[in-house]
Amino acid sequence: MLSSVLLAMTMALGATAHYTFPSIQAAGATSGDWQYVRRADNWQNNGFVGDVNSKQMTCFQSSPSPAQGKATVAAGSRLTYQAKPNVYHPGPMAFYLAKVPAGSSIDSFDGSGAVWFKIYHEQPQFGAQLTWGSNNKASFDVPIPACIAPGDYLLRAEHIALHSAGSPGGAQFYISCAQITVTGGGSTEPTNKVAIPGAYSASDPGILININYPVPTSYKNPGPAVFTC
Repeated sequence: MLSSVLLAMTMALGATAHYTFPSIQAAGATSGDWQYVRRADNWQNNGFVGDVNSKQMTCFQSSPSPAQGKATVAAGSRLTYQAKPNVYHPGPMAFYLAKVPAGSSIDSFDGSGAVWFKIYHEQPQFGAQLTWGSNNKASFDVPIPACIAPGDYLLRAEHIALHSAGSPGGAQFYISCAQITVTGGGSTEPTNKVAIPGAYSASDPGILININYPVPTSYKNPGPAVFTC
């Protein structure tokens, strides 16, 4: 009986330790869950992607499907991506954009190929342990570059949980993709575009890392450099 209770408590703790990214706030309006964000495969169990070569790495969807709509945001402004519940584990947040090709619909765009450019990633604070500002937060400001061309984009949120990343396959990826329309902007073509999956290796130093002991004194974010205008 006691073992059954302990198992139930462990399962409940595991569920609460995981999270999704189901909504965004743009132009002062907060969307409903999975309204402007494509419903991720973990929408019910708060699970994670553990294989960097999985097609779920794109938008955490085994079979790509669109959101209910898209949000409008001005280039050079910010929107807010929201987690549910709070981001529980230590590790970096990152955000990527991929522009929908001319003549294509955002509803059918699957984000395949070298179309993604990174617009943000965070570094930890170093000391007795590594700490990230994203830990225990539920909302994240995302800067939309002022120089990118107007149009429809997928905005990909990614949090890499590193608490168990000391062994291969131990890093946990929490991902979702919002559908947005960027207005204004310019005509700069972003550099350092990558394919996802494809941008990461399981042995990348920012993915295969023991953050517990010995405590690292540096950290290298996986993937491309952050694009700036």
